[in-house]
Amino acid sequence: MTNTRVPSGESSDRPPGDRAARRGRPPATSRRELELIALQLFTERGFDNTTVDDIADAAHVNRRTFFRYFDSKSAVLWSDFDTEVESLRAAFAALGGEVSVMDGIRQVVVGVNQYRAEDVPELRARMNLIGSIPALQASAAPHYDAWERAVSDYAAARTGLPADSLYPLAIGRTTLAACRAAYDLWVTRADNDLTLYLDEALQALADGFARPPAPQT
Repeated sequence: MTNTRVPSGESSDRPPGDRAARRGRPPATSRRELELIALQLFTERGFDNTTVDDIADAAHVNRRTFFRYFDSKSAVLWSDFDTEVESLRAAFAALGGEVSVMDGIRQVVVGVNQYRAEDVPELRARMNLIGSIPALQASAAPHYDAWERAVSDYAAARTGLPADSLYPLAIGRTTLAACRAAYDLWVTRADNDLTLYLDEALQALADGFARPPAPQT
């Protein structure tokens, strides 16, 4: 997402003194730094109450620098999700054919969702925002579609079926649904490792939900 266009309706004009001050700053802010600053502001002020200008000002850059990395403020929160899609495709490509399709999917999805302990608060904050902000929910479809397509393309490659046929598409859609359930419960409970939720959900999906887990005490 490297569009530098400033969306219509959002003026890039600033007072001369402000522009001069910005010209004196080195353009050292990275995409990652903008993500962290935006996430902090979204958490503190609310997504709807935080503007692109607020993010740029906090990062000591101008609007053009922000739009060099992201095409909207909602794109900041989807960036990590989109990176996961790339990781899924790479891991599927490297996976051997000795495992079943569903076991392969479970191994890959669980594998790419290994997070360090220090990364968990950020991930939870992202998921909470995505799950609670209508504007972010409305922008979810293309990102979920890309994730789902990564899984269905793997299923198609393993089965030799066309990628747009029912079996691969159903696998992609149901896998996404199972993972979203695992993510939502993990965010709500905050009591265990995400991979345990994903592994349990995807194992149940592979088993056709034939064996409900024992009730938790």
